[in-house]
Amino acid sequence: MSLSTTAVRIKVTLKDVKPEAMRCLVVPLTLRLDRLHLTLQAAFGWTNSHLFEFFAGEAHWGIPDPDNDYGHQPMDARKARLCDIVRETGAKTIHYLYDFGDSWDHVIKLEKWFDNTTTEGMPFLLEAAGRCPPEDVGGAPGYAEYLDAISDPAHPEHEHMRRWGPERFDPNVIDRKALEAAVDALSDTWKPRRRVTRSK
Repeated sequence: MSLSTTAVRIKVTLKDVKPEAMRCLVVPLTLRLDRLHLTLQAAFGWTNSHLFEFFAGEAHWGIPDPDNDYGHQPMDARKARLCDIVRETGAKTIHYLYDFGDSWDHVIKLEKWFDNTTTEGMPFLLEAAGRCPPEDVGGAPGYAEYLDAISDPAHPEHEHMRRWGPERFDPNVIDRKALEAAVDALSDTWKPRRRVTRSK
């Protein structure tokens, strides 16, 4: 199996969120973790305004912070690839944590491998269900409270939450074309540039 011609289908589900927010994508096995982070941001509709980490078992990957005094430093996501997680941990399920305050835990299941395939045009979005929660809503519990408030005109926070969040927020309605376009734009950005040789 050549890593450069191997892709994997991943199913990514936002943990503890109802209704379910799920994305199914195909990504190259050699995708760098910082790029997998950007892929998940685009596929879910997050705004990439918070820190992130991937973890499998005891191993963590993120962006090391020299000012972090807590003793926990993740391995550099810019220097690791999805295949490194698989090789080093044997994991078939990986977690992607976005926003350490709200703690959005995305459960990534590696579902199907595609050997001897072209990885050009990847990543791409296969399926999408459920809208991404608003940023800074307070994690899964805050999101549940937010949905209660906006759906009930008698709720004491109804007006405040309706004005605070996106206009006419519906957790079941997604803009599939916009999500696909955001993911496709990444594959265009990451295309290897052809080396131009000048004739003498």
